[in-house]
Order: sequence, then structure tokens, then C-alpha cells
Amino acid sequence: MGESEPEVWVPAAHTAARRGIISLEELAALQVIHGPRRAQPGTYDAWVTAIQAVDPRFEFTDPPFRHSLTMTLALASAGNRPAAVLTGPAIPARTQARPIRRSRLAGTCGMVRVILQHHPLTAAAALVWSSDLPRPLQQMLFDIADSLTEPTHRQCADLVSLTTARVARQSAQTS
Repeated sequence: MGESEPEVWVPAAHTAARRGIISLEELAALQVIHGPRRAQPGTYDAWVTAIQAVDPRFEFTDPPFRHSLTMTLALASAGNRPAAVLTGPAIPARTQARPIRRSRLAGTCGMVRVILQHHPLTAAAALVWSSDLPRPLQQMLFDIADSLTEPTHRQCADLVSLTTARVARQSAQTS
């Protein structure tokens, strides 16, 4: 269906906050609160691997408040060493940097959202279902998937259409 990337939150005093962008090297030097692994093991492991390419000793710190970004930001800002908060895949991935918009989220506790330079942490989302589903329900899933994503290039749209047709044929053959 598409690719998403995390939101990265850093202390307002960090140099990356003034620039609105952080490199993977700068991120790896911080204590990064993200997880827990059990919530999205594939994405978690891929992101650890990407960051460990910069710093082999890197490990995420699990958030104590998984469902409260505000509480996690407060914890990160109150720590003894600089910390960043990395959300799960949250925003559509883009191939080009875009201007930073400062968050208006209440209670950011001195943390600022920044963009991860070169977008090295992305996660792909896909939609899979059983061919046993009634045809109207299958069509509804197609329509929802189409409304959630718009391929950025015509070539991508053709690839999605080709893949969708191939999956539909395979489902019909196994039924």
C-alpha cells in the first residue's frame, strides 16, 4: 500500500532541532526511545539494523508509556542524557525533504519534531486477504487501499496494478 516513516522528536536545545533535520549518525549518538519490539518486530529489527550500521552498539530504549506520546516526550526531556523519541511508522515517506512544521501538540515538554535526513527508516505496508471473502468485501478492501495511497510515479502505479492483477489471478486459481 505504501511506505511510512517515523516521527523523530529531539530536545529543543539539540542542534538538529534548530536545523529541522537529523542525520542517522546524530540519532545513533542519542538514547532513542522506541518500541517495544513485540509491537512491530519486523520494522523494529530493520531499524535497529540500519542504525547499527552507523553504531554497532546501538540499542533502542523501550518506552514506559507506549500509548502516550506526551508522557514519553516528558520522560525523554527529563533524562540525564540527551534522548530522542522515535514513533512507529506514522507519516507517508517522501523522497525529498520538506520544510519542517513545528508541532503544535500540547505538552511536547521541550521536544521538537525533526525530519530524519535521507529517510533511511521506512516501513512498507501491504494488504492481504483470503479469496474466500465475498466479492463486495474484496472490492471494499481494494477501494480503501486505493484511497490511502497515491503512487508518486506512474511507473509505481503500473507496478501496483500489475501486482494486484497477479495476486487476484493466483487467488482465483486456488479457489
